[in-house]
Amino acid sequence: MTGGKGGKDRKGGAGLRELLRAGGGRVDLGAYDSSALPAGPSDKAAGRAATAALAGPLAGLQERLYAAATAGDRRRLLLVLQGMDTSGKGGTVKHVIGQFNPSGCRITAFKAPTPQERAHPFLWRVEKALPGPGEIGIFDRSHYEDVLIARVRALAPPAVLERRYEEINAFERGLAEDGVTVVKVFLHLGFEEQRERLLRRLDRPDKRWKFDPGDIEERGVWPAYQEAYERVLERCSPEAAPWYVVPADRKWYRNWAVSRLLLEHLEEMDPRYPPASFDVEACRARLMDG
Repeated sequence: MTGGKGGKDRKGGAGLRELLRAGGGRVDLGAYDSSALPAGPSDKAAGRAATAALAGPLAGLQERLYAAATAGDRRRLLLVLQGMDTSGKGGTVKHVIGQFNPSGCRITAFKAPTPQERAHPFLWRVEKALPGPGEIGIFDRSHYEDVLIARVRALAPPAVLERRYEEINAFERGLAEDGVTVVKVFLHLGFEEQRERLLRRLDRPDKRWKFDPGDIEERGVWPAYQEAYERVLERCSPEAAPWYVVPADRKWYRNWAVSRLLLEHLEEMDPRYPPASFDVEACRARLMDG
């Protein structure tokens, strides 16, 4: 398999969601090519142009979503970004979310839980960060850390992890029922590409602030993380909130793919500007008279 589920032609008519969707059975990340171009542009120049062309439609749909909320529409969108270190979660936020009006976005970068957060159920801090009606929320890492690093580092017993999978599924079903469109993206990075990115951080003084020696330790348990992600993609990819596996070795392709996924979901939501709650012509006449 070179891209996501489906294996259809790059220039075929299938939506990107169908091509990149994971789940529905056993997942083997080794069968997914992290440098693949399963659909869309085939080189960097075309990719950047295609991404730029999506900016206008994305901004227009965001404005309609925000406007609809002023008339009581409770719908909103949540983008969940997960991936190994250097897979581009921050870069995705910068290049993709930068196309939206920041006043309608809510970005949360989840770090290790604080003592206060550890005193609550693991979804407590996630619920506090959810977007409000009309907003687009972005999670840089998420509640899935509690079944990823917790599994790899044995921070919770197997029985607790099993329960968390079910709690996450129930949580996301509840979000969908409450009008939240959940777009979960796994940025699939190759092992050798990660090495190159970490080396570039060491080589460039302006990038060393991003380097953490702990990244080398995490890299040492790469197979365990791949297995943990496979279980997440299998166990937590229901119809209402599926996972999408985005090849992330090429940054330009990653940016286009995530932008395209967001566009497809927002187009399906089809938010509308609310009708005027006042007499338009009467207001026009008053302004003309004044």
